[in-house]
Amino acid sequence: MPELPEVEALGRFLEERLAGRVVDRAQLVSVAALKTYDPPLGAVEGRAFEGVARYGKFLALRAGELFLVMHLGRAGWVRWSERLPAAPPRPGRGPLALRVRLREPEGAGFDVTEAGSQKHLALYVVRDPQEVPGLARLGRDPLEDGFTRAAFAGMLTGERRQIKGVLRDQSVLAGIGNAYSDEILHTARMSPFKLAADLSGEEVTRLYAAVGTTLAEAVERARGLAPEDLKAEKRTGMRVHGRTGEPCPVCGDTVREVSFSDSSLQYCPTCQTGGKPLADRRLSRLLK
Repeated sequence: MPELPEVEALGRFLEERLAGRVVDRAQLVSVAALKTYDPPLGAVEGRAFEGVARYGKFLALRAGELFLVMHLGRAGWVRWSERLPAAPPRPGRGPLALRVRLREPEGAGFDVTEAGSQKHLALYVVRDPQEVPGLARLGRDPLEDGFTRAAFAGMLTGERRQIKGVLRDQSVLAGIGNAYSDEILHTARMSPFKLAADLSGEEVTRLYAAVGTTLAEAVERARGLAPEDLKAEKRTGMRVHGRTGEPCPVCGDTVREVSFSDSSLQYCPTCQTGGKPLADRRLSRLLK
């Protein structure tokens, strides 16, 4: 799933290429992906893009008085092309959901795609990004100036959920998903199952620093990369996420995994849990 660093880099890439360019055609291929109908998608045609803003994992492309907002879900992405196919796209079983063609240079534009059978991609045409329900509910962005240690501590006060879940909650912190929450907790040397309200002052400070450094470093690694290179960069930059069975780059212990119904987390026992493996509930049920 694209998370804050990849979406940030993708937004910068698109802004450099779209600023001042006029939309010639906006062709919807996946009807289910478009979540709004007023204004219609066609209303962006003939308008020039004026900027791209990121809100958590959302991207908002401004076209005149309208915004084309997208949330890429689990498997969505944007593919830039200097020469799109001349033939109009046809609805089908392929990954293409939306094609936006620019007037100049002729043939340039981008496709919004979504791989796999589970469809979570969401597109909106709105007059104000805050009209998008998920965007309006977003919590604080961890890259903004107002994200201070005091503000972070306030978010955790009285929070009885496990810290892994709190970091992933978009209404608390906008933009962090499964992968970067694993990386943040590894950097902070903290168990993903620890209750947020039980963190000491020193642990809050350590976790706050880990949020900032992990995301800032990932954004810097992604800076200037083309969209087709961002996913590979994300994978290579991970220290524990997606690396079950591999040695921890800090201590050399074996990275472990806890599986859930639709996701999994990875962690280092030595760095994060005092050397004790966490219970894998799904595996435990299978062994009964």
